[in-house]
Amino acid sequence: MSAVADHIVTTLREVLDPKGAFVTLHEPVFAGNEWAYVKECIDTGWVSSAGAYVDRFESDLAAYTGVRRAVAVVNGTAALHVALLLAGVERDDEVLVPALTFVATANAVAYCGAVPHFVDSEERTLGLDADKLECYLDEIAVVEGDLCRNRQSGRVIRAVVPMHTFGHPVDLDALAAVCDRFGLVMIEDAAESLGSLYKGRHTGQWGRMATLSFNGNKTITTGGGGALLTDDDALADRAKHLTTTGKRAHRWAYEHDAVAYNYRLPNLNAALGCAQLEQLGGFLARKRQLAARYAEAFADVGGVQFVTEPPFARSNYWLNALLLDEAHAHERDQLLADTNDAGIMTRPAWTLMSSLPMYRTCPRMDLAVAESMERRLVNIPSSASLEARLVEA
Repeated sequence: MSAVADHIVTTLREVLDPKGAFVTLHEPVFAGNEWAYVKECIDTGWVSSAGAYVDRFESDLAAYTGVRRAVAVVNGTAALHVALLLAGVERDDEVLVPALTFVATANAVAYCGAVPHFVDSEERTLGLDADKLECYLDEIAVVEGDLCRNRQSGRVIRAVVPMHTFGHPVDLDALAAVCDRFGLVMIEDAAESLGSLYKGRHTGQWGRMATLSFNGNKTITTGGGGALLTDDDALADRAKHLTTTGKRAHRWAYEHDAVAYNYRLPNLNAALGCAQLEQLGGFLARKRQLAARYAEAFADVGGVQFVTEPPFARSNYWLNALLLDEAHAHERDQLLADTNDAGIMTRPAWTLMSSLPMYRTCPRMDLAVAESMERRLVNIPSSASLEARLVEA
């Protein structure tokens, strides 16, 4: 074990105090009305996509995030797929997405028959670099009327999908300016940023639409689930229609008027989500306390930095992260082995989308920063329940 890795393992042990128990990366906390709400669904028989908890969950999400409408669906990927369709993304269009993201961001583009076009990130936010993107578009794009076209491929560049990495918001004002200049639709992939604020406002309010995820490892969970957020009633109504198999309302007839999707969230899952939302404030407070403890503990550890929120944001710290200095990037895999051997679960960032076999031929800009961060990022335990360990330590 190198001196840097040894110091990191020692610091993590001091913060987390494993006491022989394996510390997972992120696990859900069920400490509220989850059982009561789910039991009500079972007792009443309302367990599928029709039910009062679906409506309540959508209403509560919209109120919490500050948007006009929320449409609950089976997962975040489904939400992003439908958002791209509603944004007008068509077959053979290009959609700008960060190379450093979870695969769902690129997959949703491919579901539309469109082409992911990979762009670089910045260390300050871990997310899409708006300034570098603008310079790149100046080189390769031309605006023809209302369309932005890639001079090199001839394809229309229809949209951009920033992803708020580990809950840290990207610079949304800068990106919105780029979108306005080049006629791009912005769809925020806010799958990881429920509870994160950009300049005092919740993420998801800058794009035409945004999407959330409630997978089992997210800040709140519905087991599986997601949502589409928008201020446009017409888009929300259309999203609800497309995610409910395109079925027209009728007392008994099965009439469908579109090739649509069975993407609606079941009432059982929504009930779980309502109970989790009631506890979100406490989850966020405990996660921020854990992040503050990490920041303090790693302040004097050489060769590595703890990733903190950008100056314009208040992050949810969904997944805490360490960023090794470039000189120590080669030690990342050994660090992963050493921490897991020590009973502390860690993991690397995602393999860059541009390196995956199905996306290797897709267009991309220079990805120097994303490539560097991919080599150096390590996620460390982040569950809200870990705050109790800090109290006991």
